[in-house]
Amino acid sequence: MASAAAVAVAVAEPAADFKIGGCKMKVFLIGLAVVVGLVVIVGILYYNDIVTKHETIAAKWAQVESQLQRRLDLIPNLVNAVKGYAAHEKTVFEEVTKARSAWTGAATLDDKVKAASQMDSAISRLLLVAENYPQLKADQTFLHLMDELSGTENRIAVERMRYNDAVRNYNIAVRRFPGNVVAGIFRYNPATEYFKSEEKAKQVPEVKF
Repeated sequence: MASAAAVAVAVAEPAADFKIGGCKMKVFLIGLAVVVGLVVIVGILYYNDIVTKHETIAAKWAQVESQLQRRLDLIPNLVNAVKGYAAHEKTVFEEVTKARSAWTGAATLDDKVKAASQMDSAISRLLLVAENYPQLKADQTFLHLMDELSGTENRIAVERMRYNDAVRNYNIAVRRFPGNVVAGIFRYNPATEYFKSEEKAKQVPEVKF
């Protein structure tokens, strides 16, 4: 009897240890599943945030591009108005034409930014020429075009600022932890912040009448 009891106890002890070990393993696996689940959820949230910010950049650039195109559409009439009083200023007109062609032929965002900068300089020179012709500055067609150009330049400045804000928000998201890990996995690289130090330089000079 004593021998049988001893055998029963000897068999029961490993079984109890196994059950305890099984419980611990179950708790560990549940805990691991919870941690993995939280990591996945956080990863999804950060991924969606990065995607949203990346798409916002594209949307803001589209607004910048739209206003730059609007300005470009004003240029031919503006050039013709100036030509009526300053036809001999061929160099300035050629610069404007080249800048306009550069924009038309720009295929990438970088090319378009460079072309827009080139157009800024060309317009600046064109308006400086206009300063030398009082009769031109009194021309109603020219005055109307200048009003439109001024409004467009203001919109360009606003849209450039909004674009840069979108780029900064996106760059913060892809550079800070854990966003940088998610961005690295899905190959979302920091974006280029255009127009940062060129805002004042890119403003068209004010023409006083």
